[in-house]
Amino acid sequence: YGGILCDIGSHQVEQFLHYTGSRDATVLSAKVANYANPAHPELEDFGDMTVVGDTGATGYHRVDWLNPDGLATWGDGRTILLGTDGYIELRKYINVAADRGGDHLFLVDRKGESHHQLGGKIGFPFFGQLVRDCLDRTETAMTQAHAFKAAELCLQAQAMAVRVG
Repeated sequence: YGGILCDIGSHQVEQFLHYTGSRDATVLSAKVANYANPAHPELEDFGDMTVVGDTGATGYHRVDWLNPDGLATWGDGRTILLGTDGYIELRKYINVAADRGGDHLFLVDRKGESHHQLGGKIGFPFFGQLVRDCLDRTETAMTQAHAFKAAELCLQAQAMAVRVG
C-alpha cells in the first residue's frame, strides 16, 4: 500500500507535473492522518502535500478516503489549475448536487465563465498509448522520466509526512 500519498496522491503529482510543464519539483510539506478508521491504525484516510515545480508553479494536493454515504459516486476527484488570468477546475467523477456524471471542466477567465461537459467527447487516448508503449517499448503516453519523477515525489512526500490524526 505505501501510504495514501503514494496511493491516490501519485495521480495528483503526475497531473501537476504534466499541466505545469514541470520536469522536477520539491515537496515543501506533507501530512497524513487516520480520522475515521481506528480499527485499522496503519491506514491513512487523509493526506495532503504542497509542492513547487521547477517552472515556479505551486501545487496543493489533498486526497482522502472520507466519502460520505450520500455521495452518488465513489469519490469527488477535483483538480484546480490557477493562473494569473483565470483558472480551470476539473471535476472528474461528479458535479456535486448538480450532475451525477463526471468529466466536467469549468473555465473562468477575463472573458467570463463557462462549463464544459466533456464526457464522451474526447475519449481516453492515454490508455491506448500506454498499452502501445508497453508493447512497442516507446514513450508516447508519458516518458519513463516523468513517471519516475512523479513516483519519487510521492515517496518523498510520504516519507516526510507529519502524522496528524
